[in-house]
Amino acid sequence: MPVAVGPYGQSQPSCFDRVKMGFVMGCAVGMAAGALFGTFSCFRIGMRGRELMGGIGKTMMQSGGTFGTFMAIGMGIRC
Repeated sequence: MPVAVGPYGQSQPSCFDRVKMGFVMGCAVGMAAGALFGTFSCFRIGMRGRELMGGIGKTMMQSGGTFGTFMAIGMGIRC
């Protein structure tokens, strides 16, 4: 199958590159949302200091990984 060429001679990103880009974008959005929700939930239950930072970080990683995975699957379907 021939490689699609853009308007200025550059080639289009491969399907794997698109899936990677979807994961990274989803991870960034999920981590931002996790920072907001994690901060509020940790403050609500009374965490402070090191425990607070660990709770926020855990929430950020969980939501970033989850949203990144779903965005990668969505970009894979679009290829």
